[in-house]
Amino acid sequence: MERKVYENPIYGDKAVFLKTAEETNGLCTLIEMELVAGGGNEPHLHETYAETFTVIQGDLTLLTGKEYKTLKKGESFTVPPKMVHCFKNRSKSTVKFLIEFTPGQPGFEKVLKIGYGLAKDGLTSKKGVPKKFSHFALLIVMSAVRVPGIFSLLMPAFRWSATRAIENGEAEELIQRYCG
Repeated sequence: MERKVYENPIYGDKAVFLKTAEETNGLCTLIEMELVAGGGNEPHLHETYAETFTVIQGDLTLLTGKEYKTLKKGESFTVPPKMVHCFKNRSKSTVKFLIEFTPGQPGFEKVLKIGYGLAKDGLTSKKGVPKKFSHFALLIVMSAVRVPGIFSLLMPAFRWSATRAIENGEAEELIQRYCG
């Protein structure tokens, strides 16, 4: 089966869904990521699911809790639920790695597609954050991602805005536009 490649023009990363939550009856989501030099994400945590990183090519730096570790080709590390983490490509070449979410995360699958689509359409900041607060709130809530520190105080506002976006059809519009 041919898989679609999702690309983020801001970060220069690529994602291919190898297994979706639907295909595995909820057991896992498996994504192959390609991350350019200097790419990565910000510290965050997942309340309800683990995330396993397995490097296929290059070196991937992980922040797990307060510790940095560099994974090389063939190495894996599982971040348990509720652990603050992020990944970075600190090398000068592209890194390719697998991300496995257990259990499967259909919400995260949609969020990645929507976030990349918004970036392609110029509807995010230069840092990839949706310009519209309700879009940002939806992505946070749908992915079950939590941001540590002072930003965690915004969670009630994110939940309220996401609920409104679901009620007024905005969420379904984004799903139809970017996930169909």
